[in-house]
Amino acid sequence: MPQAPLDAIVKIETFIISIPRETPYLGPLKDGEFINEKGYLIRKGNRSIYPSTDMTLLIKVTGESGLVGWGECYGIAAPEAPKAIIDDLVGPTLIGRDPSEPMVIHEDMYDLMRVRGFWGGYYVDALGGLDIAIWDLYGKLTGLSVSQLLGGRRHDTIPAYVSGLPRATLTERCDLAVDFVKKGFKCFKFAAAVSDEGIVQEMAALREAVGPDIDLTVDLHWKFEASEAIRLIRRLEQYNLYFAEAPCQPEDLEGQKRVSEGIGVPLALGEEWRTVYEYRPRLEARCMGIIQPEIGHTGITPFIQIGHMAQAFHIKIIPHASISVGIFMAASLQATSALQRVPYHEYQHSIFDRNLGFTTGDMACEAGHYTVPTGPGLGVEPTEEVFDYVVEA
Repeated sequence: MPQAPLDAIVKIETFIISIPRETPYLGPLKDGEFINEKGYLIRKGNRSIYPSTDMTLLIKVTGESGLVGWGECYGIAAPEAPKAIIDDLVGPTLIGRDPSEPMVIHEDMYDLMRVRGFWGGYYVDALGGLDIAIWDLYGKLTGLSVSQLLGGRRHDTIPAYVSGLPRATLTERCDLAVDFVKKGFKCFKFAAAVSDEGIVQEMAALREAVGPDIDLTVDLHWKFEASEAIRLIRRLEQYNLYFAEAPCQPEDLEGQKRVSEGIGVPLALGEEWRTVYEYRPRLEARCMGIIQPEIGHTGITPFIQIGHMAQAFHIKIIPHASISVGIFMAASLQATSALQRVPYHEYQHSIFDRNLGFTTGDMACEAGHYTVPTGPGLGVEPTEEVFDYVVEA
């Protein structure tokens, strides 16, 4: 006879959150860039669309006991899409399910759309947010943290690399990097999409500003053909580049492999991939030395599967961090703390520092390290104030 659920799921709710910010993500607007009537802007440097606010989707899963699990998924563009997938399609199928079976539930959710483009995009993002919420509820039911439920916590703190230097000029960006060095941070990533003075010039200036002992990385934002990327990265290597991120278009597996084989530093890839099925062929082809899973895309279940697969290939894991009010950031820290080969975790300081006030708990990023939240489940919950920024779909 099947056992009764530990705490059957009785309700699932979703909330689009949009928090205004003075400076858009990646820094001030460049010539020719503008915010349209829907609140989005297109960065000319990488032709990608971004919100002018901190946009995200929160998910609330309630058990029959009244306990609540919180999730969050990647919702920076058209969050109405994952919201509709959860509200109308997947969420109702989870009523009555046992939250102590998060991996089984994730497999079942994934199978629902197996013949309809199941392996990417908003559908898998929606599953990721639900998955995080179910793991959180499971942790609260057992009194254990997510990292304990995943097999154990290896790290109470995780080194953080400073992602982005959102200032208008190269001099200001260098000054900002120096300020972070004084605070104890040892690694930085600059964004090629806004390197108007030149990518090599920015790398050279940053190296001179921060000195020889700081790790410097570059996000190339999928801008280059493989041969162009190899030539550029080779020029950056003289400044002791730590890794190069995303030089070719995400679907260009052959180009990724060529770049990885043609450079002398690790290639970092993966923020846009959501499943082991996208990672596996690239791991087999040795396309990268570092993977960058984004838990706002994956959720906890695929994230840990991807992490274990990468470890089997002796690949380092440096998770990506996007726009979040802190719920999937906590999930990423919880899952990352259960993995071994983790030299850094991305630190989106312009997002994390402010939005930390919208979560409870002891999660923090100070003196170059994240503090992994303690307590059951994710170790954090949204504050009441975040719901002042709910947007109706």
